[in-house]
Amino acid sequence: MSKSPEEEHPQKAFGWAARDTSGVLSPFKFSRRATGDKDVTFKVLFCGICHSDLHSIKNEWGNSTYPFLPGHEIVGVVTEVGTSVTKFKVGDKVGVGCLVGACHTCDNCKNDLENYCPKQILTYNSTYYDGTKTYGGYSDIMVANEHYIVRMPENMPLDAGAPLLCAGITVYSPLKYYGLCNPGMHLGVVGLGGLGHVAVKFAKAFGLKVTVISTSASKKQEALERLGADAFLISRDQAQMEAATATMDGIIDTVSAEHPLLPLINLIKSHGKIICIGAPERPPELPIIPLLMGRKMVAGSLIGGMKETQEMIDFAAEHNITADIEVIPIDYVNTAMERLVKADVKYRFVIDIGNTLTPN
Repeated sequence: MSKSPEEEHPQKAFGWAARDTSGVLSPFKFSRRATGDKDVTFKVLFCGICHSDLHSIKNEWGNSTYPFLPGHEIVGVVTEVGTSVTKFKVGDKVGVGCLVGACHTCDNCKNDLENYCPKQILTYNSTYYDGTKTYGGYSDIMVANEHYIVRMPENMPLDAGAPLLCAGITVYSPLKYYGLCNPGMHLGVVGLGGLGHVAVKFAKAFGLKVTVISTSASKKQEALERLGADAFLISRDQAQMEAATATMDGIIDTVSAEHPLLPLINLIKSHGKIICIGAPERPPELPIIPLLMGRKMVAGSLIGGMKETQEMIDFAAEHNITADIEVIPIDYVNTAMERLVKADVKYRFVIDIGNTLTPN
């Protein structure tokens, strides 16, 4: 007979979880494993809300199992380390992002690309090595193998740094891998939301010229004056889009809503690259002839490996890059999800776990 979530492991834990496809979150008692030889246990202080949390609690991707406890932008302070842990000690500020496991034997893992391991274990809604379910960061404590723990730099605020563990690495990795990080290059950023606003910050830190491309004219002042973008294009304005034809070295497309690729392909120069990091529900049409005419590329990218995630967070600290956040108490989380559906946040909700999560 299978054990209840509260009885599976020795460490009592508490969080908020969804019980069904309504996605409504409510208090949930469960358990975490004991701190193993290579494990780090930490008290969760803050956890960001990612758009994928919203999709997942409602089973919009068709793979959710309940009870479902989300959260993969998790930061806090170490309370216990295993006997073989070498990288961390009690009191360290740390984080966990989207991954807590992988096979460590495939080519991807051998090249520090655990994010592309076919046997990757996600921070929530996955099955761990011991056969138990993984639960995320809307909870009071977290336990993870030290390989999947990120050290948070001393000057990185934990609340505004938490979303970088997903949003930050999601934009940083493609900029680096696809060579869109050389000073003087011209980058387009499509969409000014949780991913887009961080993409602008990293791109400016790399020394790029940045143009934000958005359907919303109301975001122009924010993009130019506060985030430091160099230009702003309204994607529905045909004259503006035509005037910018073949001016960009690359584009980071953060939009998850359905939208045409052809206008974006026209914006990039020959040999230019469009990197898709949003995940539209239906695949877009891909016009091939415009790609052929300029040896252009449409590619994708998904988070990053652990080595690169640490590199990203260190770079962010060095350049004072944080997410723009609205800190909320845990009992506001369902309202936050409703607002997230409407894109009513600038630009990331972060739950104050340490001060507001208390067992009933």
